[in-house]
Amino acid sequence: MPTRRTVLGLLAAAPAGSAYAAANGGADLVAAARRQIGVTKGYDHLYHKIAYPWGDLPRSTGVCADVVVRAARDAWRVDLQQLVHEDMARDFAAYPQRWRLPGPDSNIDHRRVPNLETYWMRHGAQLWRANGPTWGGGFPGPLLPGDILTWRSFVGGGPHVALVSQGGPIPRLIQNAGWGVHEEFIISQWLAGANGHYRWRPRA
Repeated sequence: MPTRRTVLGLLAAAPAGSAYAAANGGADLVAAARRQIGVTKGYDHLYHKIAYPWGDLPRSTGVCADVVVRAARDAWRVDLQQLVHEDMARDFAAYPQRWRLPGPDSNIDHRRVPNLETYWMRHGAQLWRANGPTWGGGFPGPLLPGDILTWRSFVGGGPHVALVSQGGPIPRLIQNAGWGVHEEFIISQWLAGANGHYRWRPRA
């Protein structure tokens, strides 16, 4: 069993999250997301008060955004809760005002897809964004493992986000679309309109 000194030594030797993410592409993000399969079996879209930073619900449940947030924490030691909150505190007006809040709320902001889209756009990760409905159009560019995709549902759902786990002619996604984290073909989102394509590699 490793001693406390051994654990501290390993942590000190590990690369800083942002520098590591920039250097290693999306493979580690995908691996971290896959580890959520069979762990996150539920879906919980309700408002909860959570710790800040590094706050979370129990990993047995969550929303689609939590898949990305948890993968970034596990793979890169990068906390989207803190990053989004700090960016919103700097320029709250740049973010969607659909919830009519007076200011940032670290309990929920990073769990809302439009806020994540805005954060990634503001930090140079956006590759493509739809200008209107994209029924049947899909995403125009090549998809790579670790890419982040967003949709707008046409049938009763809201914004959705998922990670690309496999590119090529038949891409696959890791997502929580309402029944826990699963890996599925991108065709599972055929009832939603492609909205955004992001390749996020946070840098120091």
